[in-house]
Amino acid sequence: MARKNYIFTSESVSEGHPDKVCDRISDAVLDAFLSEEAEARVAAETFATTNRVVIGGEVGLSDQDKLHDYMGRIEGIARECIRDIGYEQDKFHWKTCEITNLLHEQSAHIAQGVNAAENKDEGAGDQGIMFGFATNETEALMPAPIQYSHAILRRLAEVRKNGTEPALGPDAKSQLSVIYRDGKPVGIHSLVLSTQHLDESLTSEDIRAIVAPYFHEVLPEGWLTDDTIWHVNPTGKFVIGGPDGDAGLTGRKIIVDTYGGAAPHGGGAFSGKDPTKVDRSAAYAARYLAKNVVAAGMADKCTIQLSYAIGVSEPLSIYANTHDTGEVPPAAIEKAIRKVMSLTPRGIREHLQLNKPIYQRTAAYGHFGRAPEADGGFSWERTDLVEALQNAV
Repeated sequence: MARKNYIFTSESVSEGHPDKVCDRISDAVLDAFLSEEAEARVAAETFATTNRVVIGGEVGLSDQDKLHDYMGRIEGIARECIRDIGYEQDKFHWKTCEITNLLHEQSAHIAQGVNAAENKDEGAGDQGIMFGFATNETEALMPAPIQYSHAILRRLAEVRKNGTEPALGPDAKSQLSVIYRDGKPVGIHSLVLSTQHLDESLTSEDIRAIVAPYFHEVLPEGWLTDDTIWHVNPTGKFVIGGPDGDAGLTGRKIIVDTYGGAAPHGGGAFSGKDPTKVDRSAAYAARYLAKNVVAAGMADKCTIQLSYAIGVSEPLSIYANTHDTGEVPPAAIEKAIRKVMSLTPRGIREHLQLNKPIYQRTAAYGHFGRAPEADGGFSWERTDLVEALQNAV
C-alpha cells in the first residue's frame, strides 16, 4: 500500500552552477554540429575550474575532413555560453578564461554498430536502461518538488539578468521539502536556497528579503505558511561562485535533470549527446510515453522503462508500472506502447524530431516538465499520443 502522508524533497541548481555551466557548453557544441549536419554524431564532455574550461569527446560527420573546419568555432561557442550565464568575475570571466578543445573523431568501432547498413537498421549507440515518469500532481505532469525547485531558480535567473535584482550572482541551488496529504502535495515543510551574491556586505537576512517575494510568486497560494522553515544562504556569505568556487563536469546533475529522485534514473547522463545515444533519446521517449499514459487517464502515476543493446535497433524490453493507480493493466499499456510508436533509435528521432539544434535550452532547469516549443524543442512533452493509446487498449 503506497504511503499517502509524507514529506518528499527535491533540489535544483541554476544555470550558473559549475556542473550546469559544463552541461550548457556540451549541449551548445552539440547544437552547433547539428546545425551543420542533422545526422552528426556528437559526444561532448566539458570540465571547468578556476579560469579554465576543457572540452573533449568525439564527433562524427559524413565528411570527416570538414571536422577541422568546425573546430575553430568551439572556443567562441564556450565563451558565449559563459557570457550569457553571466560570469564576469576575476577568476572566471567569459573573456579571459583559458579554453582547451580536445574533441576528436568518433571511434570507428562505435560507428559500425550504430550506423545503418543494407542488412540492418540504425542501432542503439550503447547498451543501457532508460526511465520515464509522469504524475498528475502538477499541470506539467511532473513531481511537485522538482518542478517548483526549477521554477524558483528560473525566476531568480530572470530577475538577475533583466536587472531587477542586480545583487544576485549566477550560481544558486534550491531545495524544497513538500508536504503530501492523501498522496497530493499541499504545502512546503522547509526550503533551502543558496545563491551567489555580488555584494560582500549582504547577510543571509538581506538575501532572504530579496528572494522571498519570488518564492511567494512561484509557489501555489497557501503553500508557504508561518510553519515553513526557511534556510537562505545558511552558511553566510556566498560571493565566490561557479567554477572558481567548485569544479564542474558534464553529466553530474542527472537527478536534477529528471524527476528529483521521485522516479528511477537510467545509467547515463544527457547533455552533450546526440539523439542516436539512447541514454538521451530513449529517456525522452520514455517520458513522452509515461506523460501520455497519465494524460490519457490510464493512471495517476506511471513509470516506463526501456532497455537497449549497442548496435541493436529494437528495445530489449518495455516495462510499465502504474504504482497501483492504474485504470488499465500495465501489461496492456506495454502492448499499446509497441503499437503507437517505434522505439528504435531512428523511430524515436523521427517521431520526436530530435535531429535539430534544440538541446542547449535543456541544459538547466530540467529536461522535463517544460512546454513544447514551435521549433521542436521539448517535443517529448507533447500529449499527442493520448487518442492513439486509448484506441490501442
